[in-house]
Amino acid sequence: MSPQAPAAVVMVRPHHFRTNSVTAADNVFQRSNASEDDATHVAASAYSEVSGVVDALRATGVRVHLYEDDGDTTPDSVFPNNWFSTHAGGRVAMYPMYAPNRRAERRYDIIEMFKREYRVQEVIDYSGLEEDGIFLEGTGAMVFDYSAHLAYVARSQRANPIALERFCTHFGFEPMAFDAYDPGGRPVYHTNVMMCIATDFALMGLDMITDARRRAEIARRIVAGGRRLIELDFGQICEFAGNAIELQTPTGRILAMSRRGLRALRPEQRELVEASCRIIAVDVPTIEMAGGSVRCMLAGIHLDPRTDDDVVT
Repeated sequence: MSPQAPAAVVMVRPHHFRTNSVTAADNVFQRSNASEDDATHVAASAYSEVSGVVDALRATGVRVHLYEDDGDTTPDSVFPNNWFSTHAGGRVAMYPMYAPNRRAERRYDIIEMFKREYRVQEVIDYSGLEEDGIFLEGTGAMVFDYSAHLAYVARSQRANPIALERFCTHFGFEPMAFDAYDPGGRPVYHTNVMMCIATDFALMGLDMITDARRRAEIARRIVAGGRRLIELDFGQICEFAGNAIELQTPTGRILAMSRRGLRALRPEQRELVEASCRIIAVDVPTIEMAGGSVRCMLAGIHLDPRTDDDVVT
């Protein structure tokens, strides 16, 4: 099994989905809020889309831990990958969130589930850094190369260098930070909208990195481990072609992404991906109004499952 591809994920299904007005200022992929007249329809559509992703993944054999959010104060709860990550060796991190109305997304019932179902040795909670205005939004802000122990990070107000250095020191990653902008000169708000690292390839909007030397270094690091670098243009990034995640199933690896993102790939790019893994694409147009896609919806579990011989204390 590849360390890059978890076999289980956490998902959260919202009952009152809407786009988050607090995050609209720096998320250029986000669309405006729905009007009051169609808010019920939007919420129902989002609920259905999450259910569709759950069904598609479970049909492949991926283990999905599905949690319900029936409240109306956490508009981005469908994106749990921002507030926690899990790591080999039984380690869990909890993160400081930029938007105040996203901080209530942290659910300790999910952390307790990890302790029951998986071997957890340590939970490190960085959320207290919010009081100092320091933020690091999980695997939205960081894209990990688990084999090379690298954390790729597009600098933004959601990826503070102090928090990044602290996390990398604790969890044994080398930070690879860079500046990335859209054509309008606005910083990329989350690294995982422009970058996906799989076992044999990486999808990336490389041209969005402004410094030529840093761009070359990032490209060199990606291919150093034998991966094929598949470069995406900004139009493809806007279609969420880079917002994908590789997962492990009993019959091989898959790449989970939205159908919109898949349509944006050129035939030769799709061929390179399918030489390594099968693509599972699901329509999530309502969720994508919030500025994220399928990868943002999935929080991978890189923990060892408990066995009957384990004793839970």
